[in-house]
Amino acid sequence: MVGLVLASAIIVGLQIPLLHPRSVTHVTLRAVASTSPDATLQWPSVGSAALDVPALGVLVSHHNHVVPIASLTKMMTAYVALKLLPLSMGETGPCHIVTEGDVETYQQLVGIDESSVPVEVGEQLCESDLLNGLLVHSAGNYAVVLASMVAGSNETFIADMNEEATALGLTSTYYADVTGYSPQSVSTALDQARLATLLMESPLVRSIVVQPSVTLPFAGTVTSYTPFVGYDNVIGVKSGRTSAAGGCDVMAMTFQDGTSTRVAYAVVLGQEGGNLLTPAGEAALALDNSAVGARVSYVFQKDQVIGSISWGSRRVAFGLTSPHALWWWPAQGAPTIHVQVRTFTSRVRRGEAVGELHVIGLTTRTFTLRALGTLAPPTLLQRLR
Repeated sequence: MVGLVLASAIIVGLQIPLLHPRSVTHVTLRAVASTSPDATLQWPSVGSAALDVPALGVLVSHHNHVVPIASLTKMMTAYVALKLLPLSMGETGPCHIVTEGDVETYQQLVGIDESSVPVEVGEQLCESDLLNGLLVHSAGNYAVVLASMVAGSNETFIADMNEEATALGLTSTYYADVTGYSPQSVSTALDQARLATLLMESPLVRSIVVQPSVTLPFAGTVTSYTPFVGYDNVIGVKSGRTSAAGGCDVMAMTFQDGTSTRVAYAVVLGQEGGNLLTPAGEAALALDNSAVGARVSYVFQKDQVIGSISWGSRRVAFGLTSPHALWWWPAQGAPTIHVQVRTFTSRVRRGEAVGELHVIGLTTRTFTLRALGTLAPPTLLQRLR
């Protein structure tokens, strides 16, 4: 009797795999439609440059030399001032009463063709005014006032700027002044791209640099020196020019990445010709536009078959039940696409999650794969026919 029971158990155990066979997965990636780049990155023919798209992990440079950076220096002036004297949207911050010394500083800067705005003795300039004039009209005299107000002296503030550059890992950056007029204030395009992305994390800064003009207490309305602000999705950030630095520009441009709005930062240094700012702005705009145009599109269509689950000749397709579009730059390399589907021993139902689609690059995106129909495994009787 015991032997009969054991023999029956063994026979039943051998039949269980036959009663519940495992499914087989077939995968095809024909659902991925990729388009070739429309353009390559348009680096400037002179000077150096960098491109930074923080949200997508893109950070590349071209001739990343250490060179004078002119008024791009004022990005660090603003960054350190806001770190030591934080200011939120709608606040004015502490104020400074303009002295005769401040008027003399303005006159000196005008004499050497350093960008500045008029001031008068007794005028009140608050931190918000100083940041507006500094970032929009590149006011060197405002940079001097702001540094003294924050740190007590320009010398102490410059030391703070260099300490901050070291802390941020800007290893090729050194500041000799708060305005950038000195040719000894130097950096690389890559370092300035990193700094610009950090500076633009501030909602206050973003609200300032996007302005084509700003109205100041005594100087009145002054325009932005940053080329193309307000045009072609340009939202800032800072430009500069000196005879030693040539034309420099850090340009932030928004673009659509599916349903998300991203920002690309183009940095150009050492541009030549004309008033220096115009060729710098044109070179930065060309680089930003080429970056957006050079994207490679990976499109996953709704309900397009990515693979199938089968038992013998019986199959059910699976795919994505909503469309998805991904973008890559050639500089990132082609993404790796991996499909992971679980095995089944029982019915697969329409809409059921059957696995995942992984798109792996500098960033990884994961999408749920779902059955596009219903299928049950064949019964033992059906397989014995």
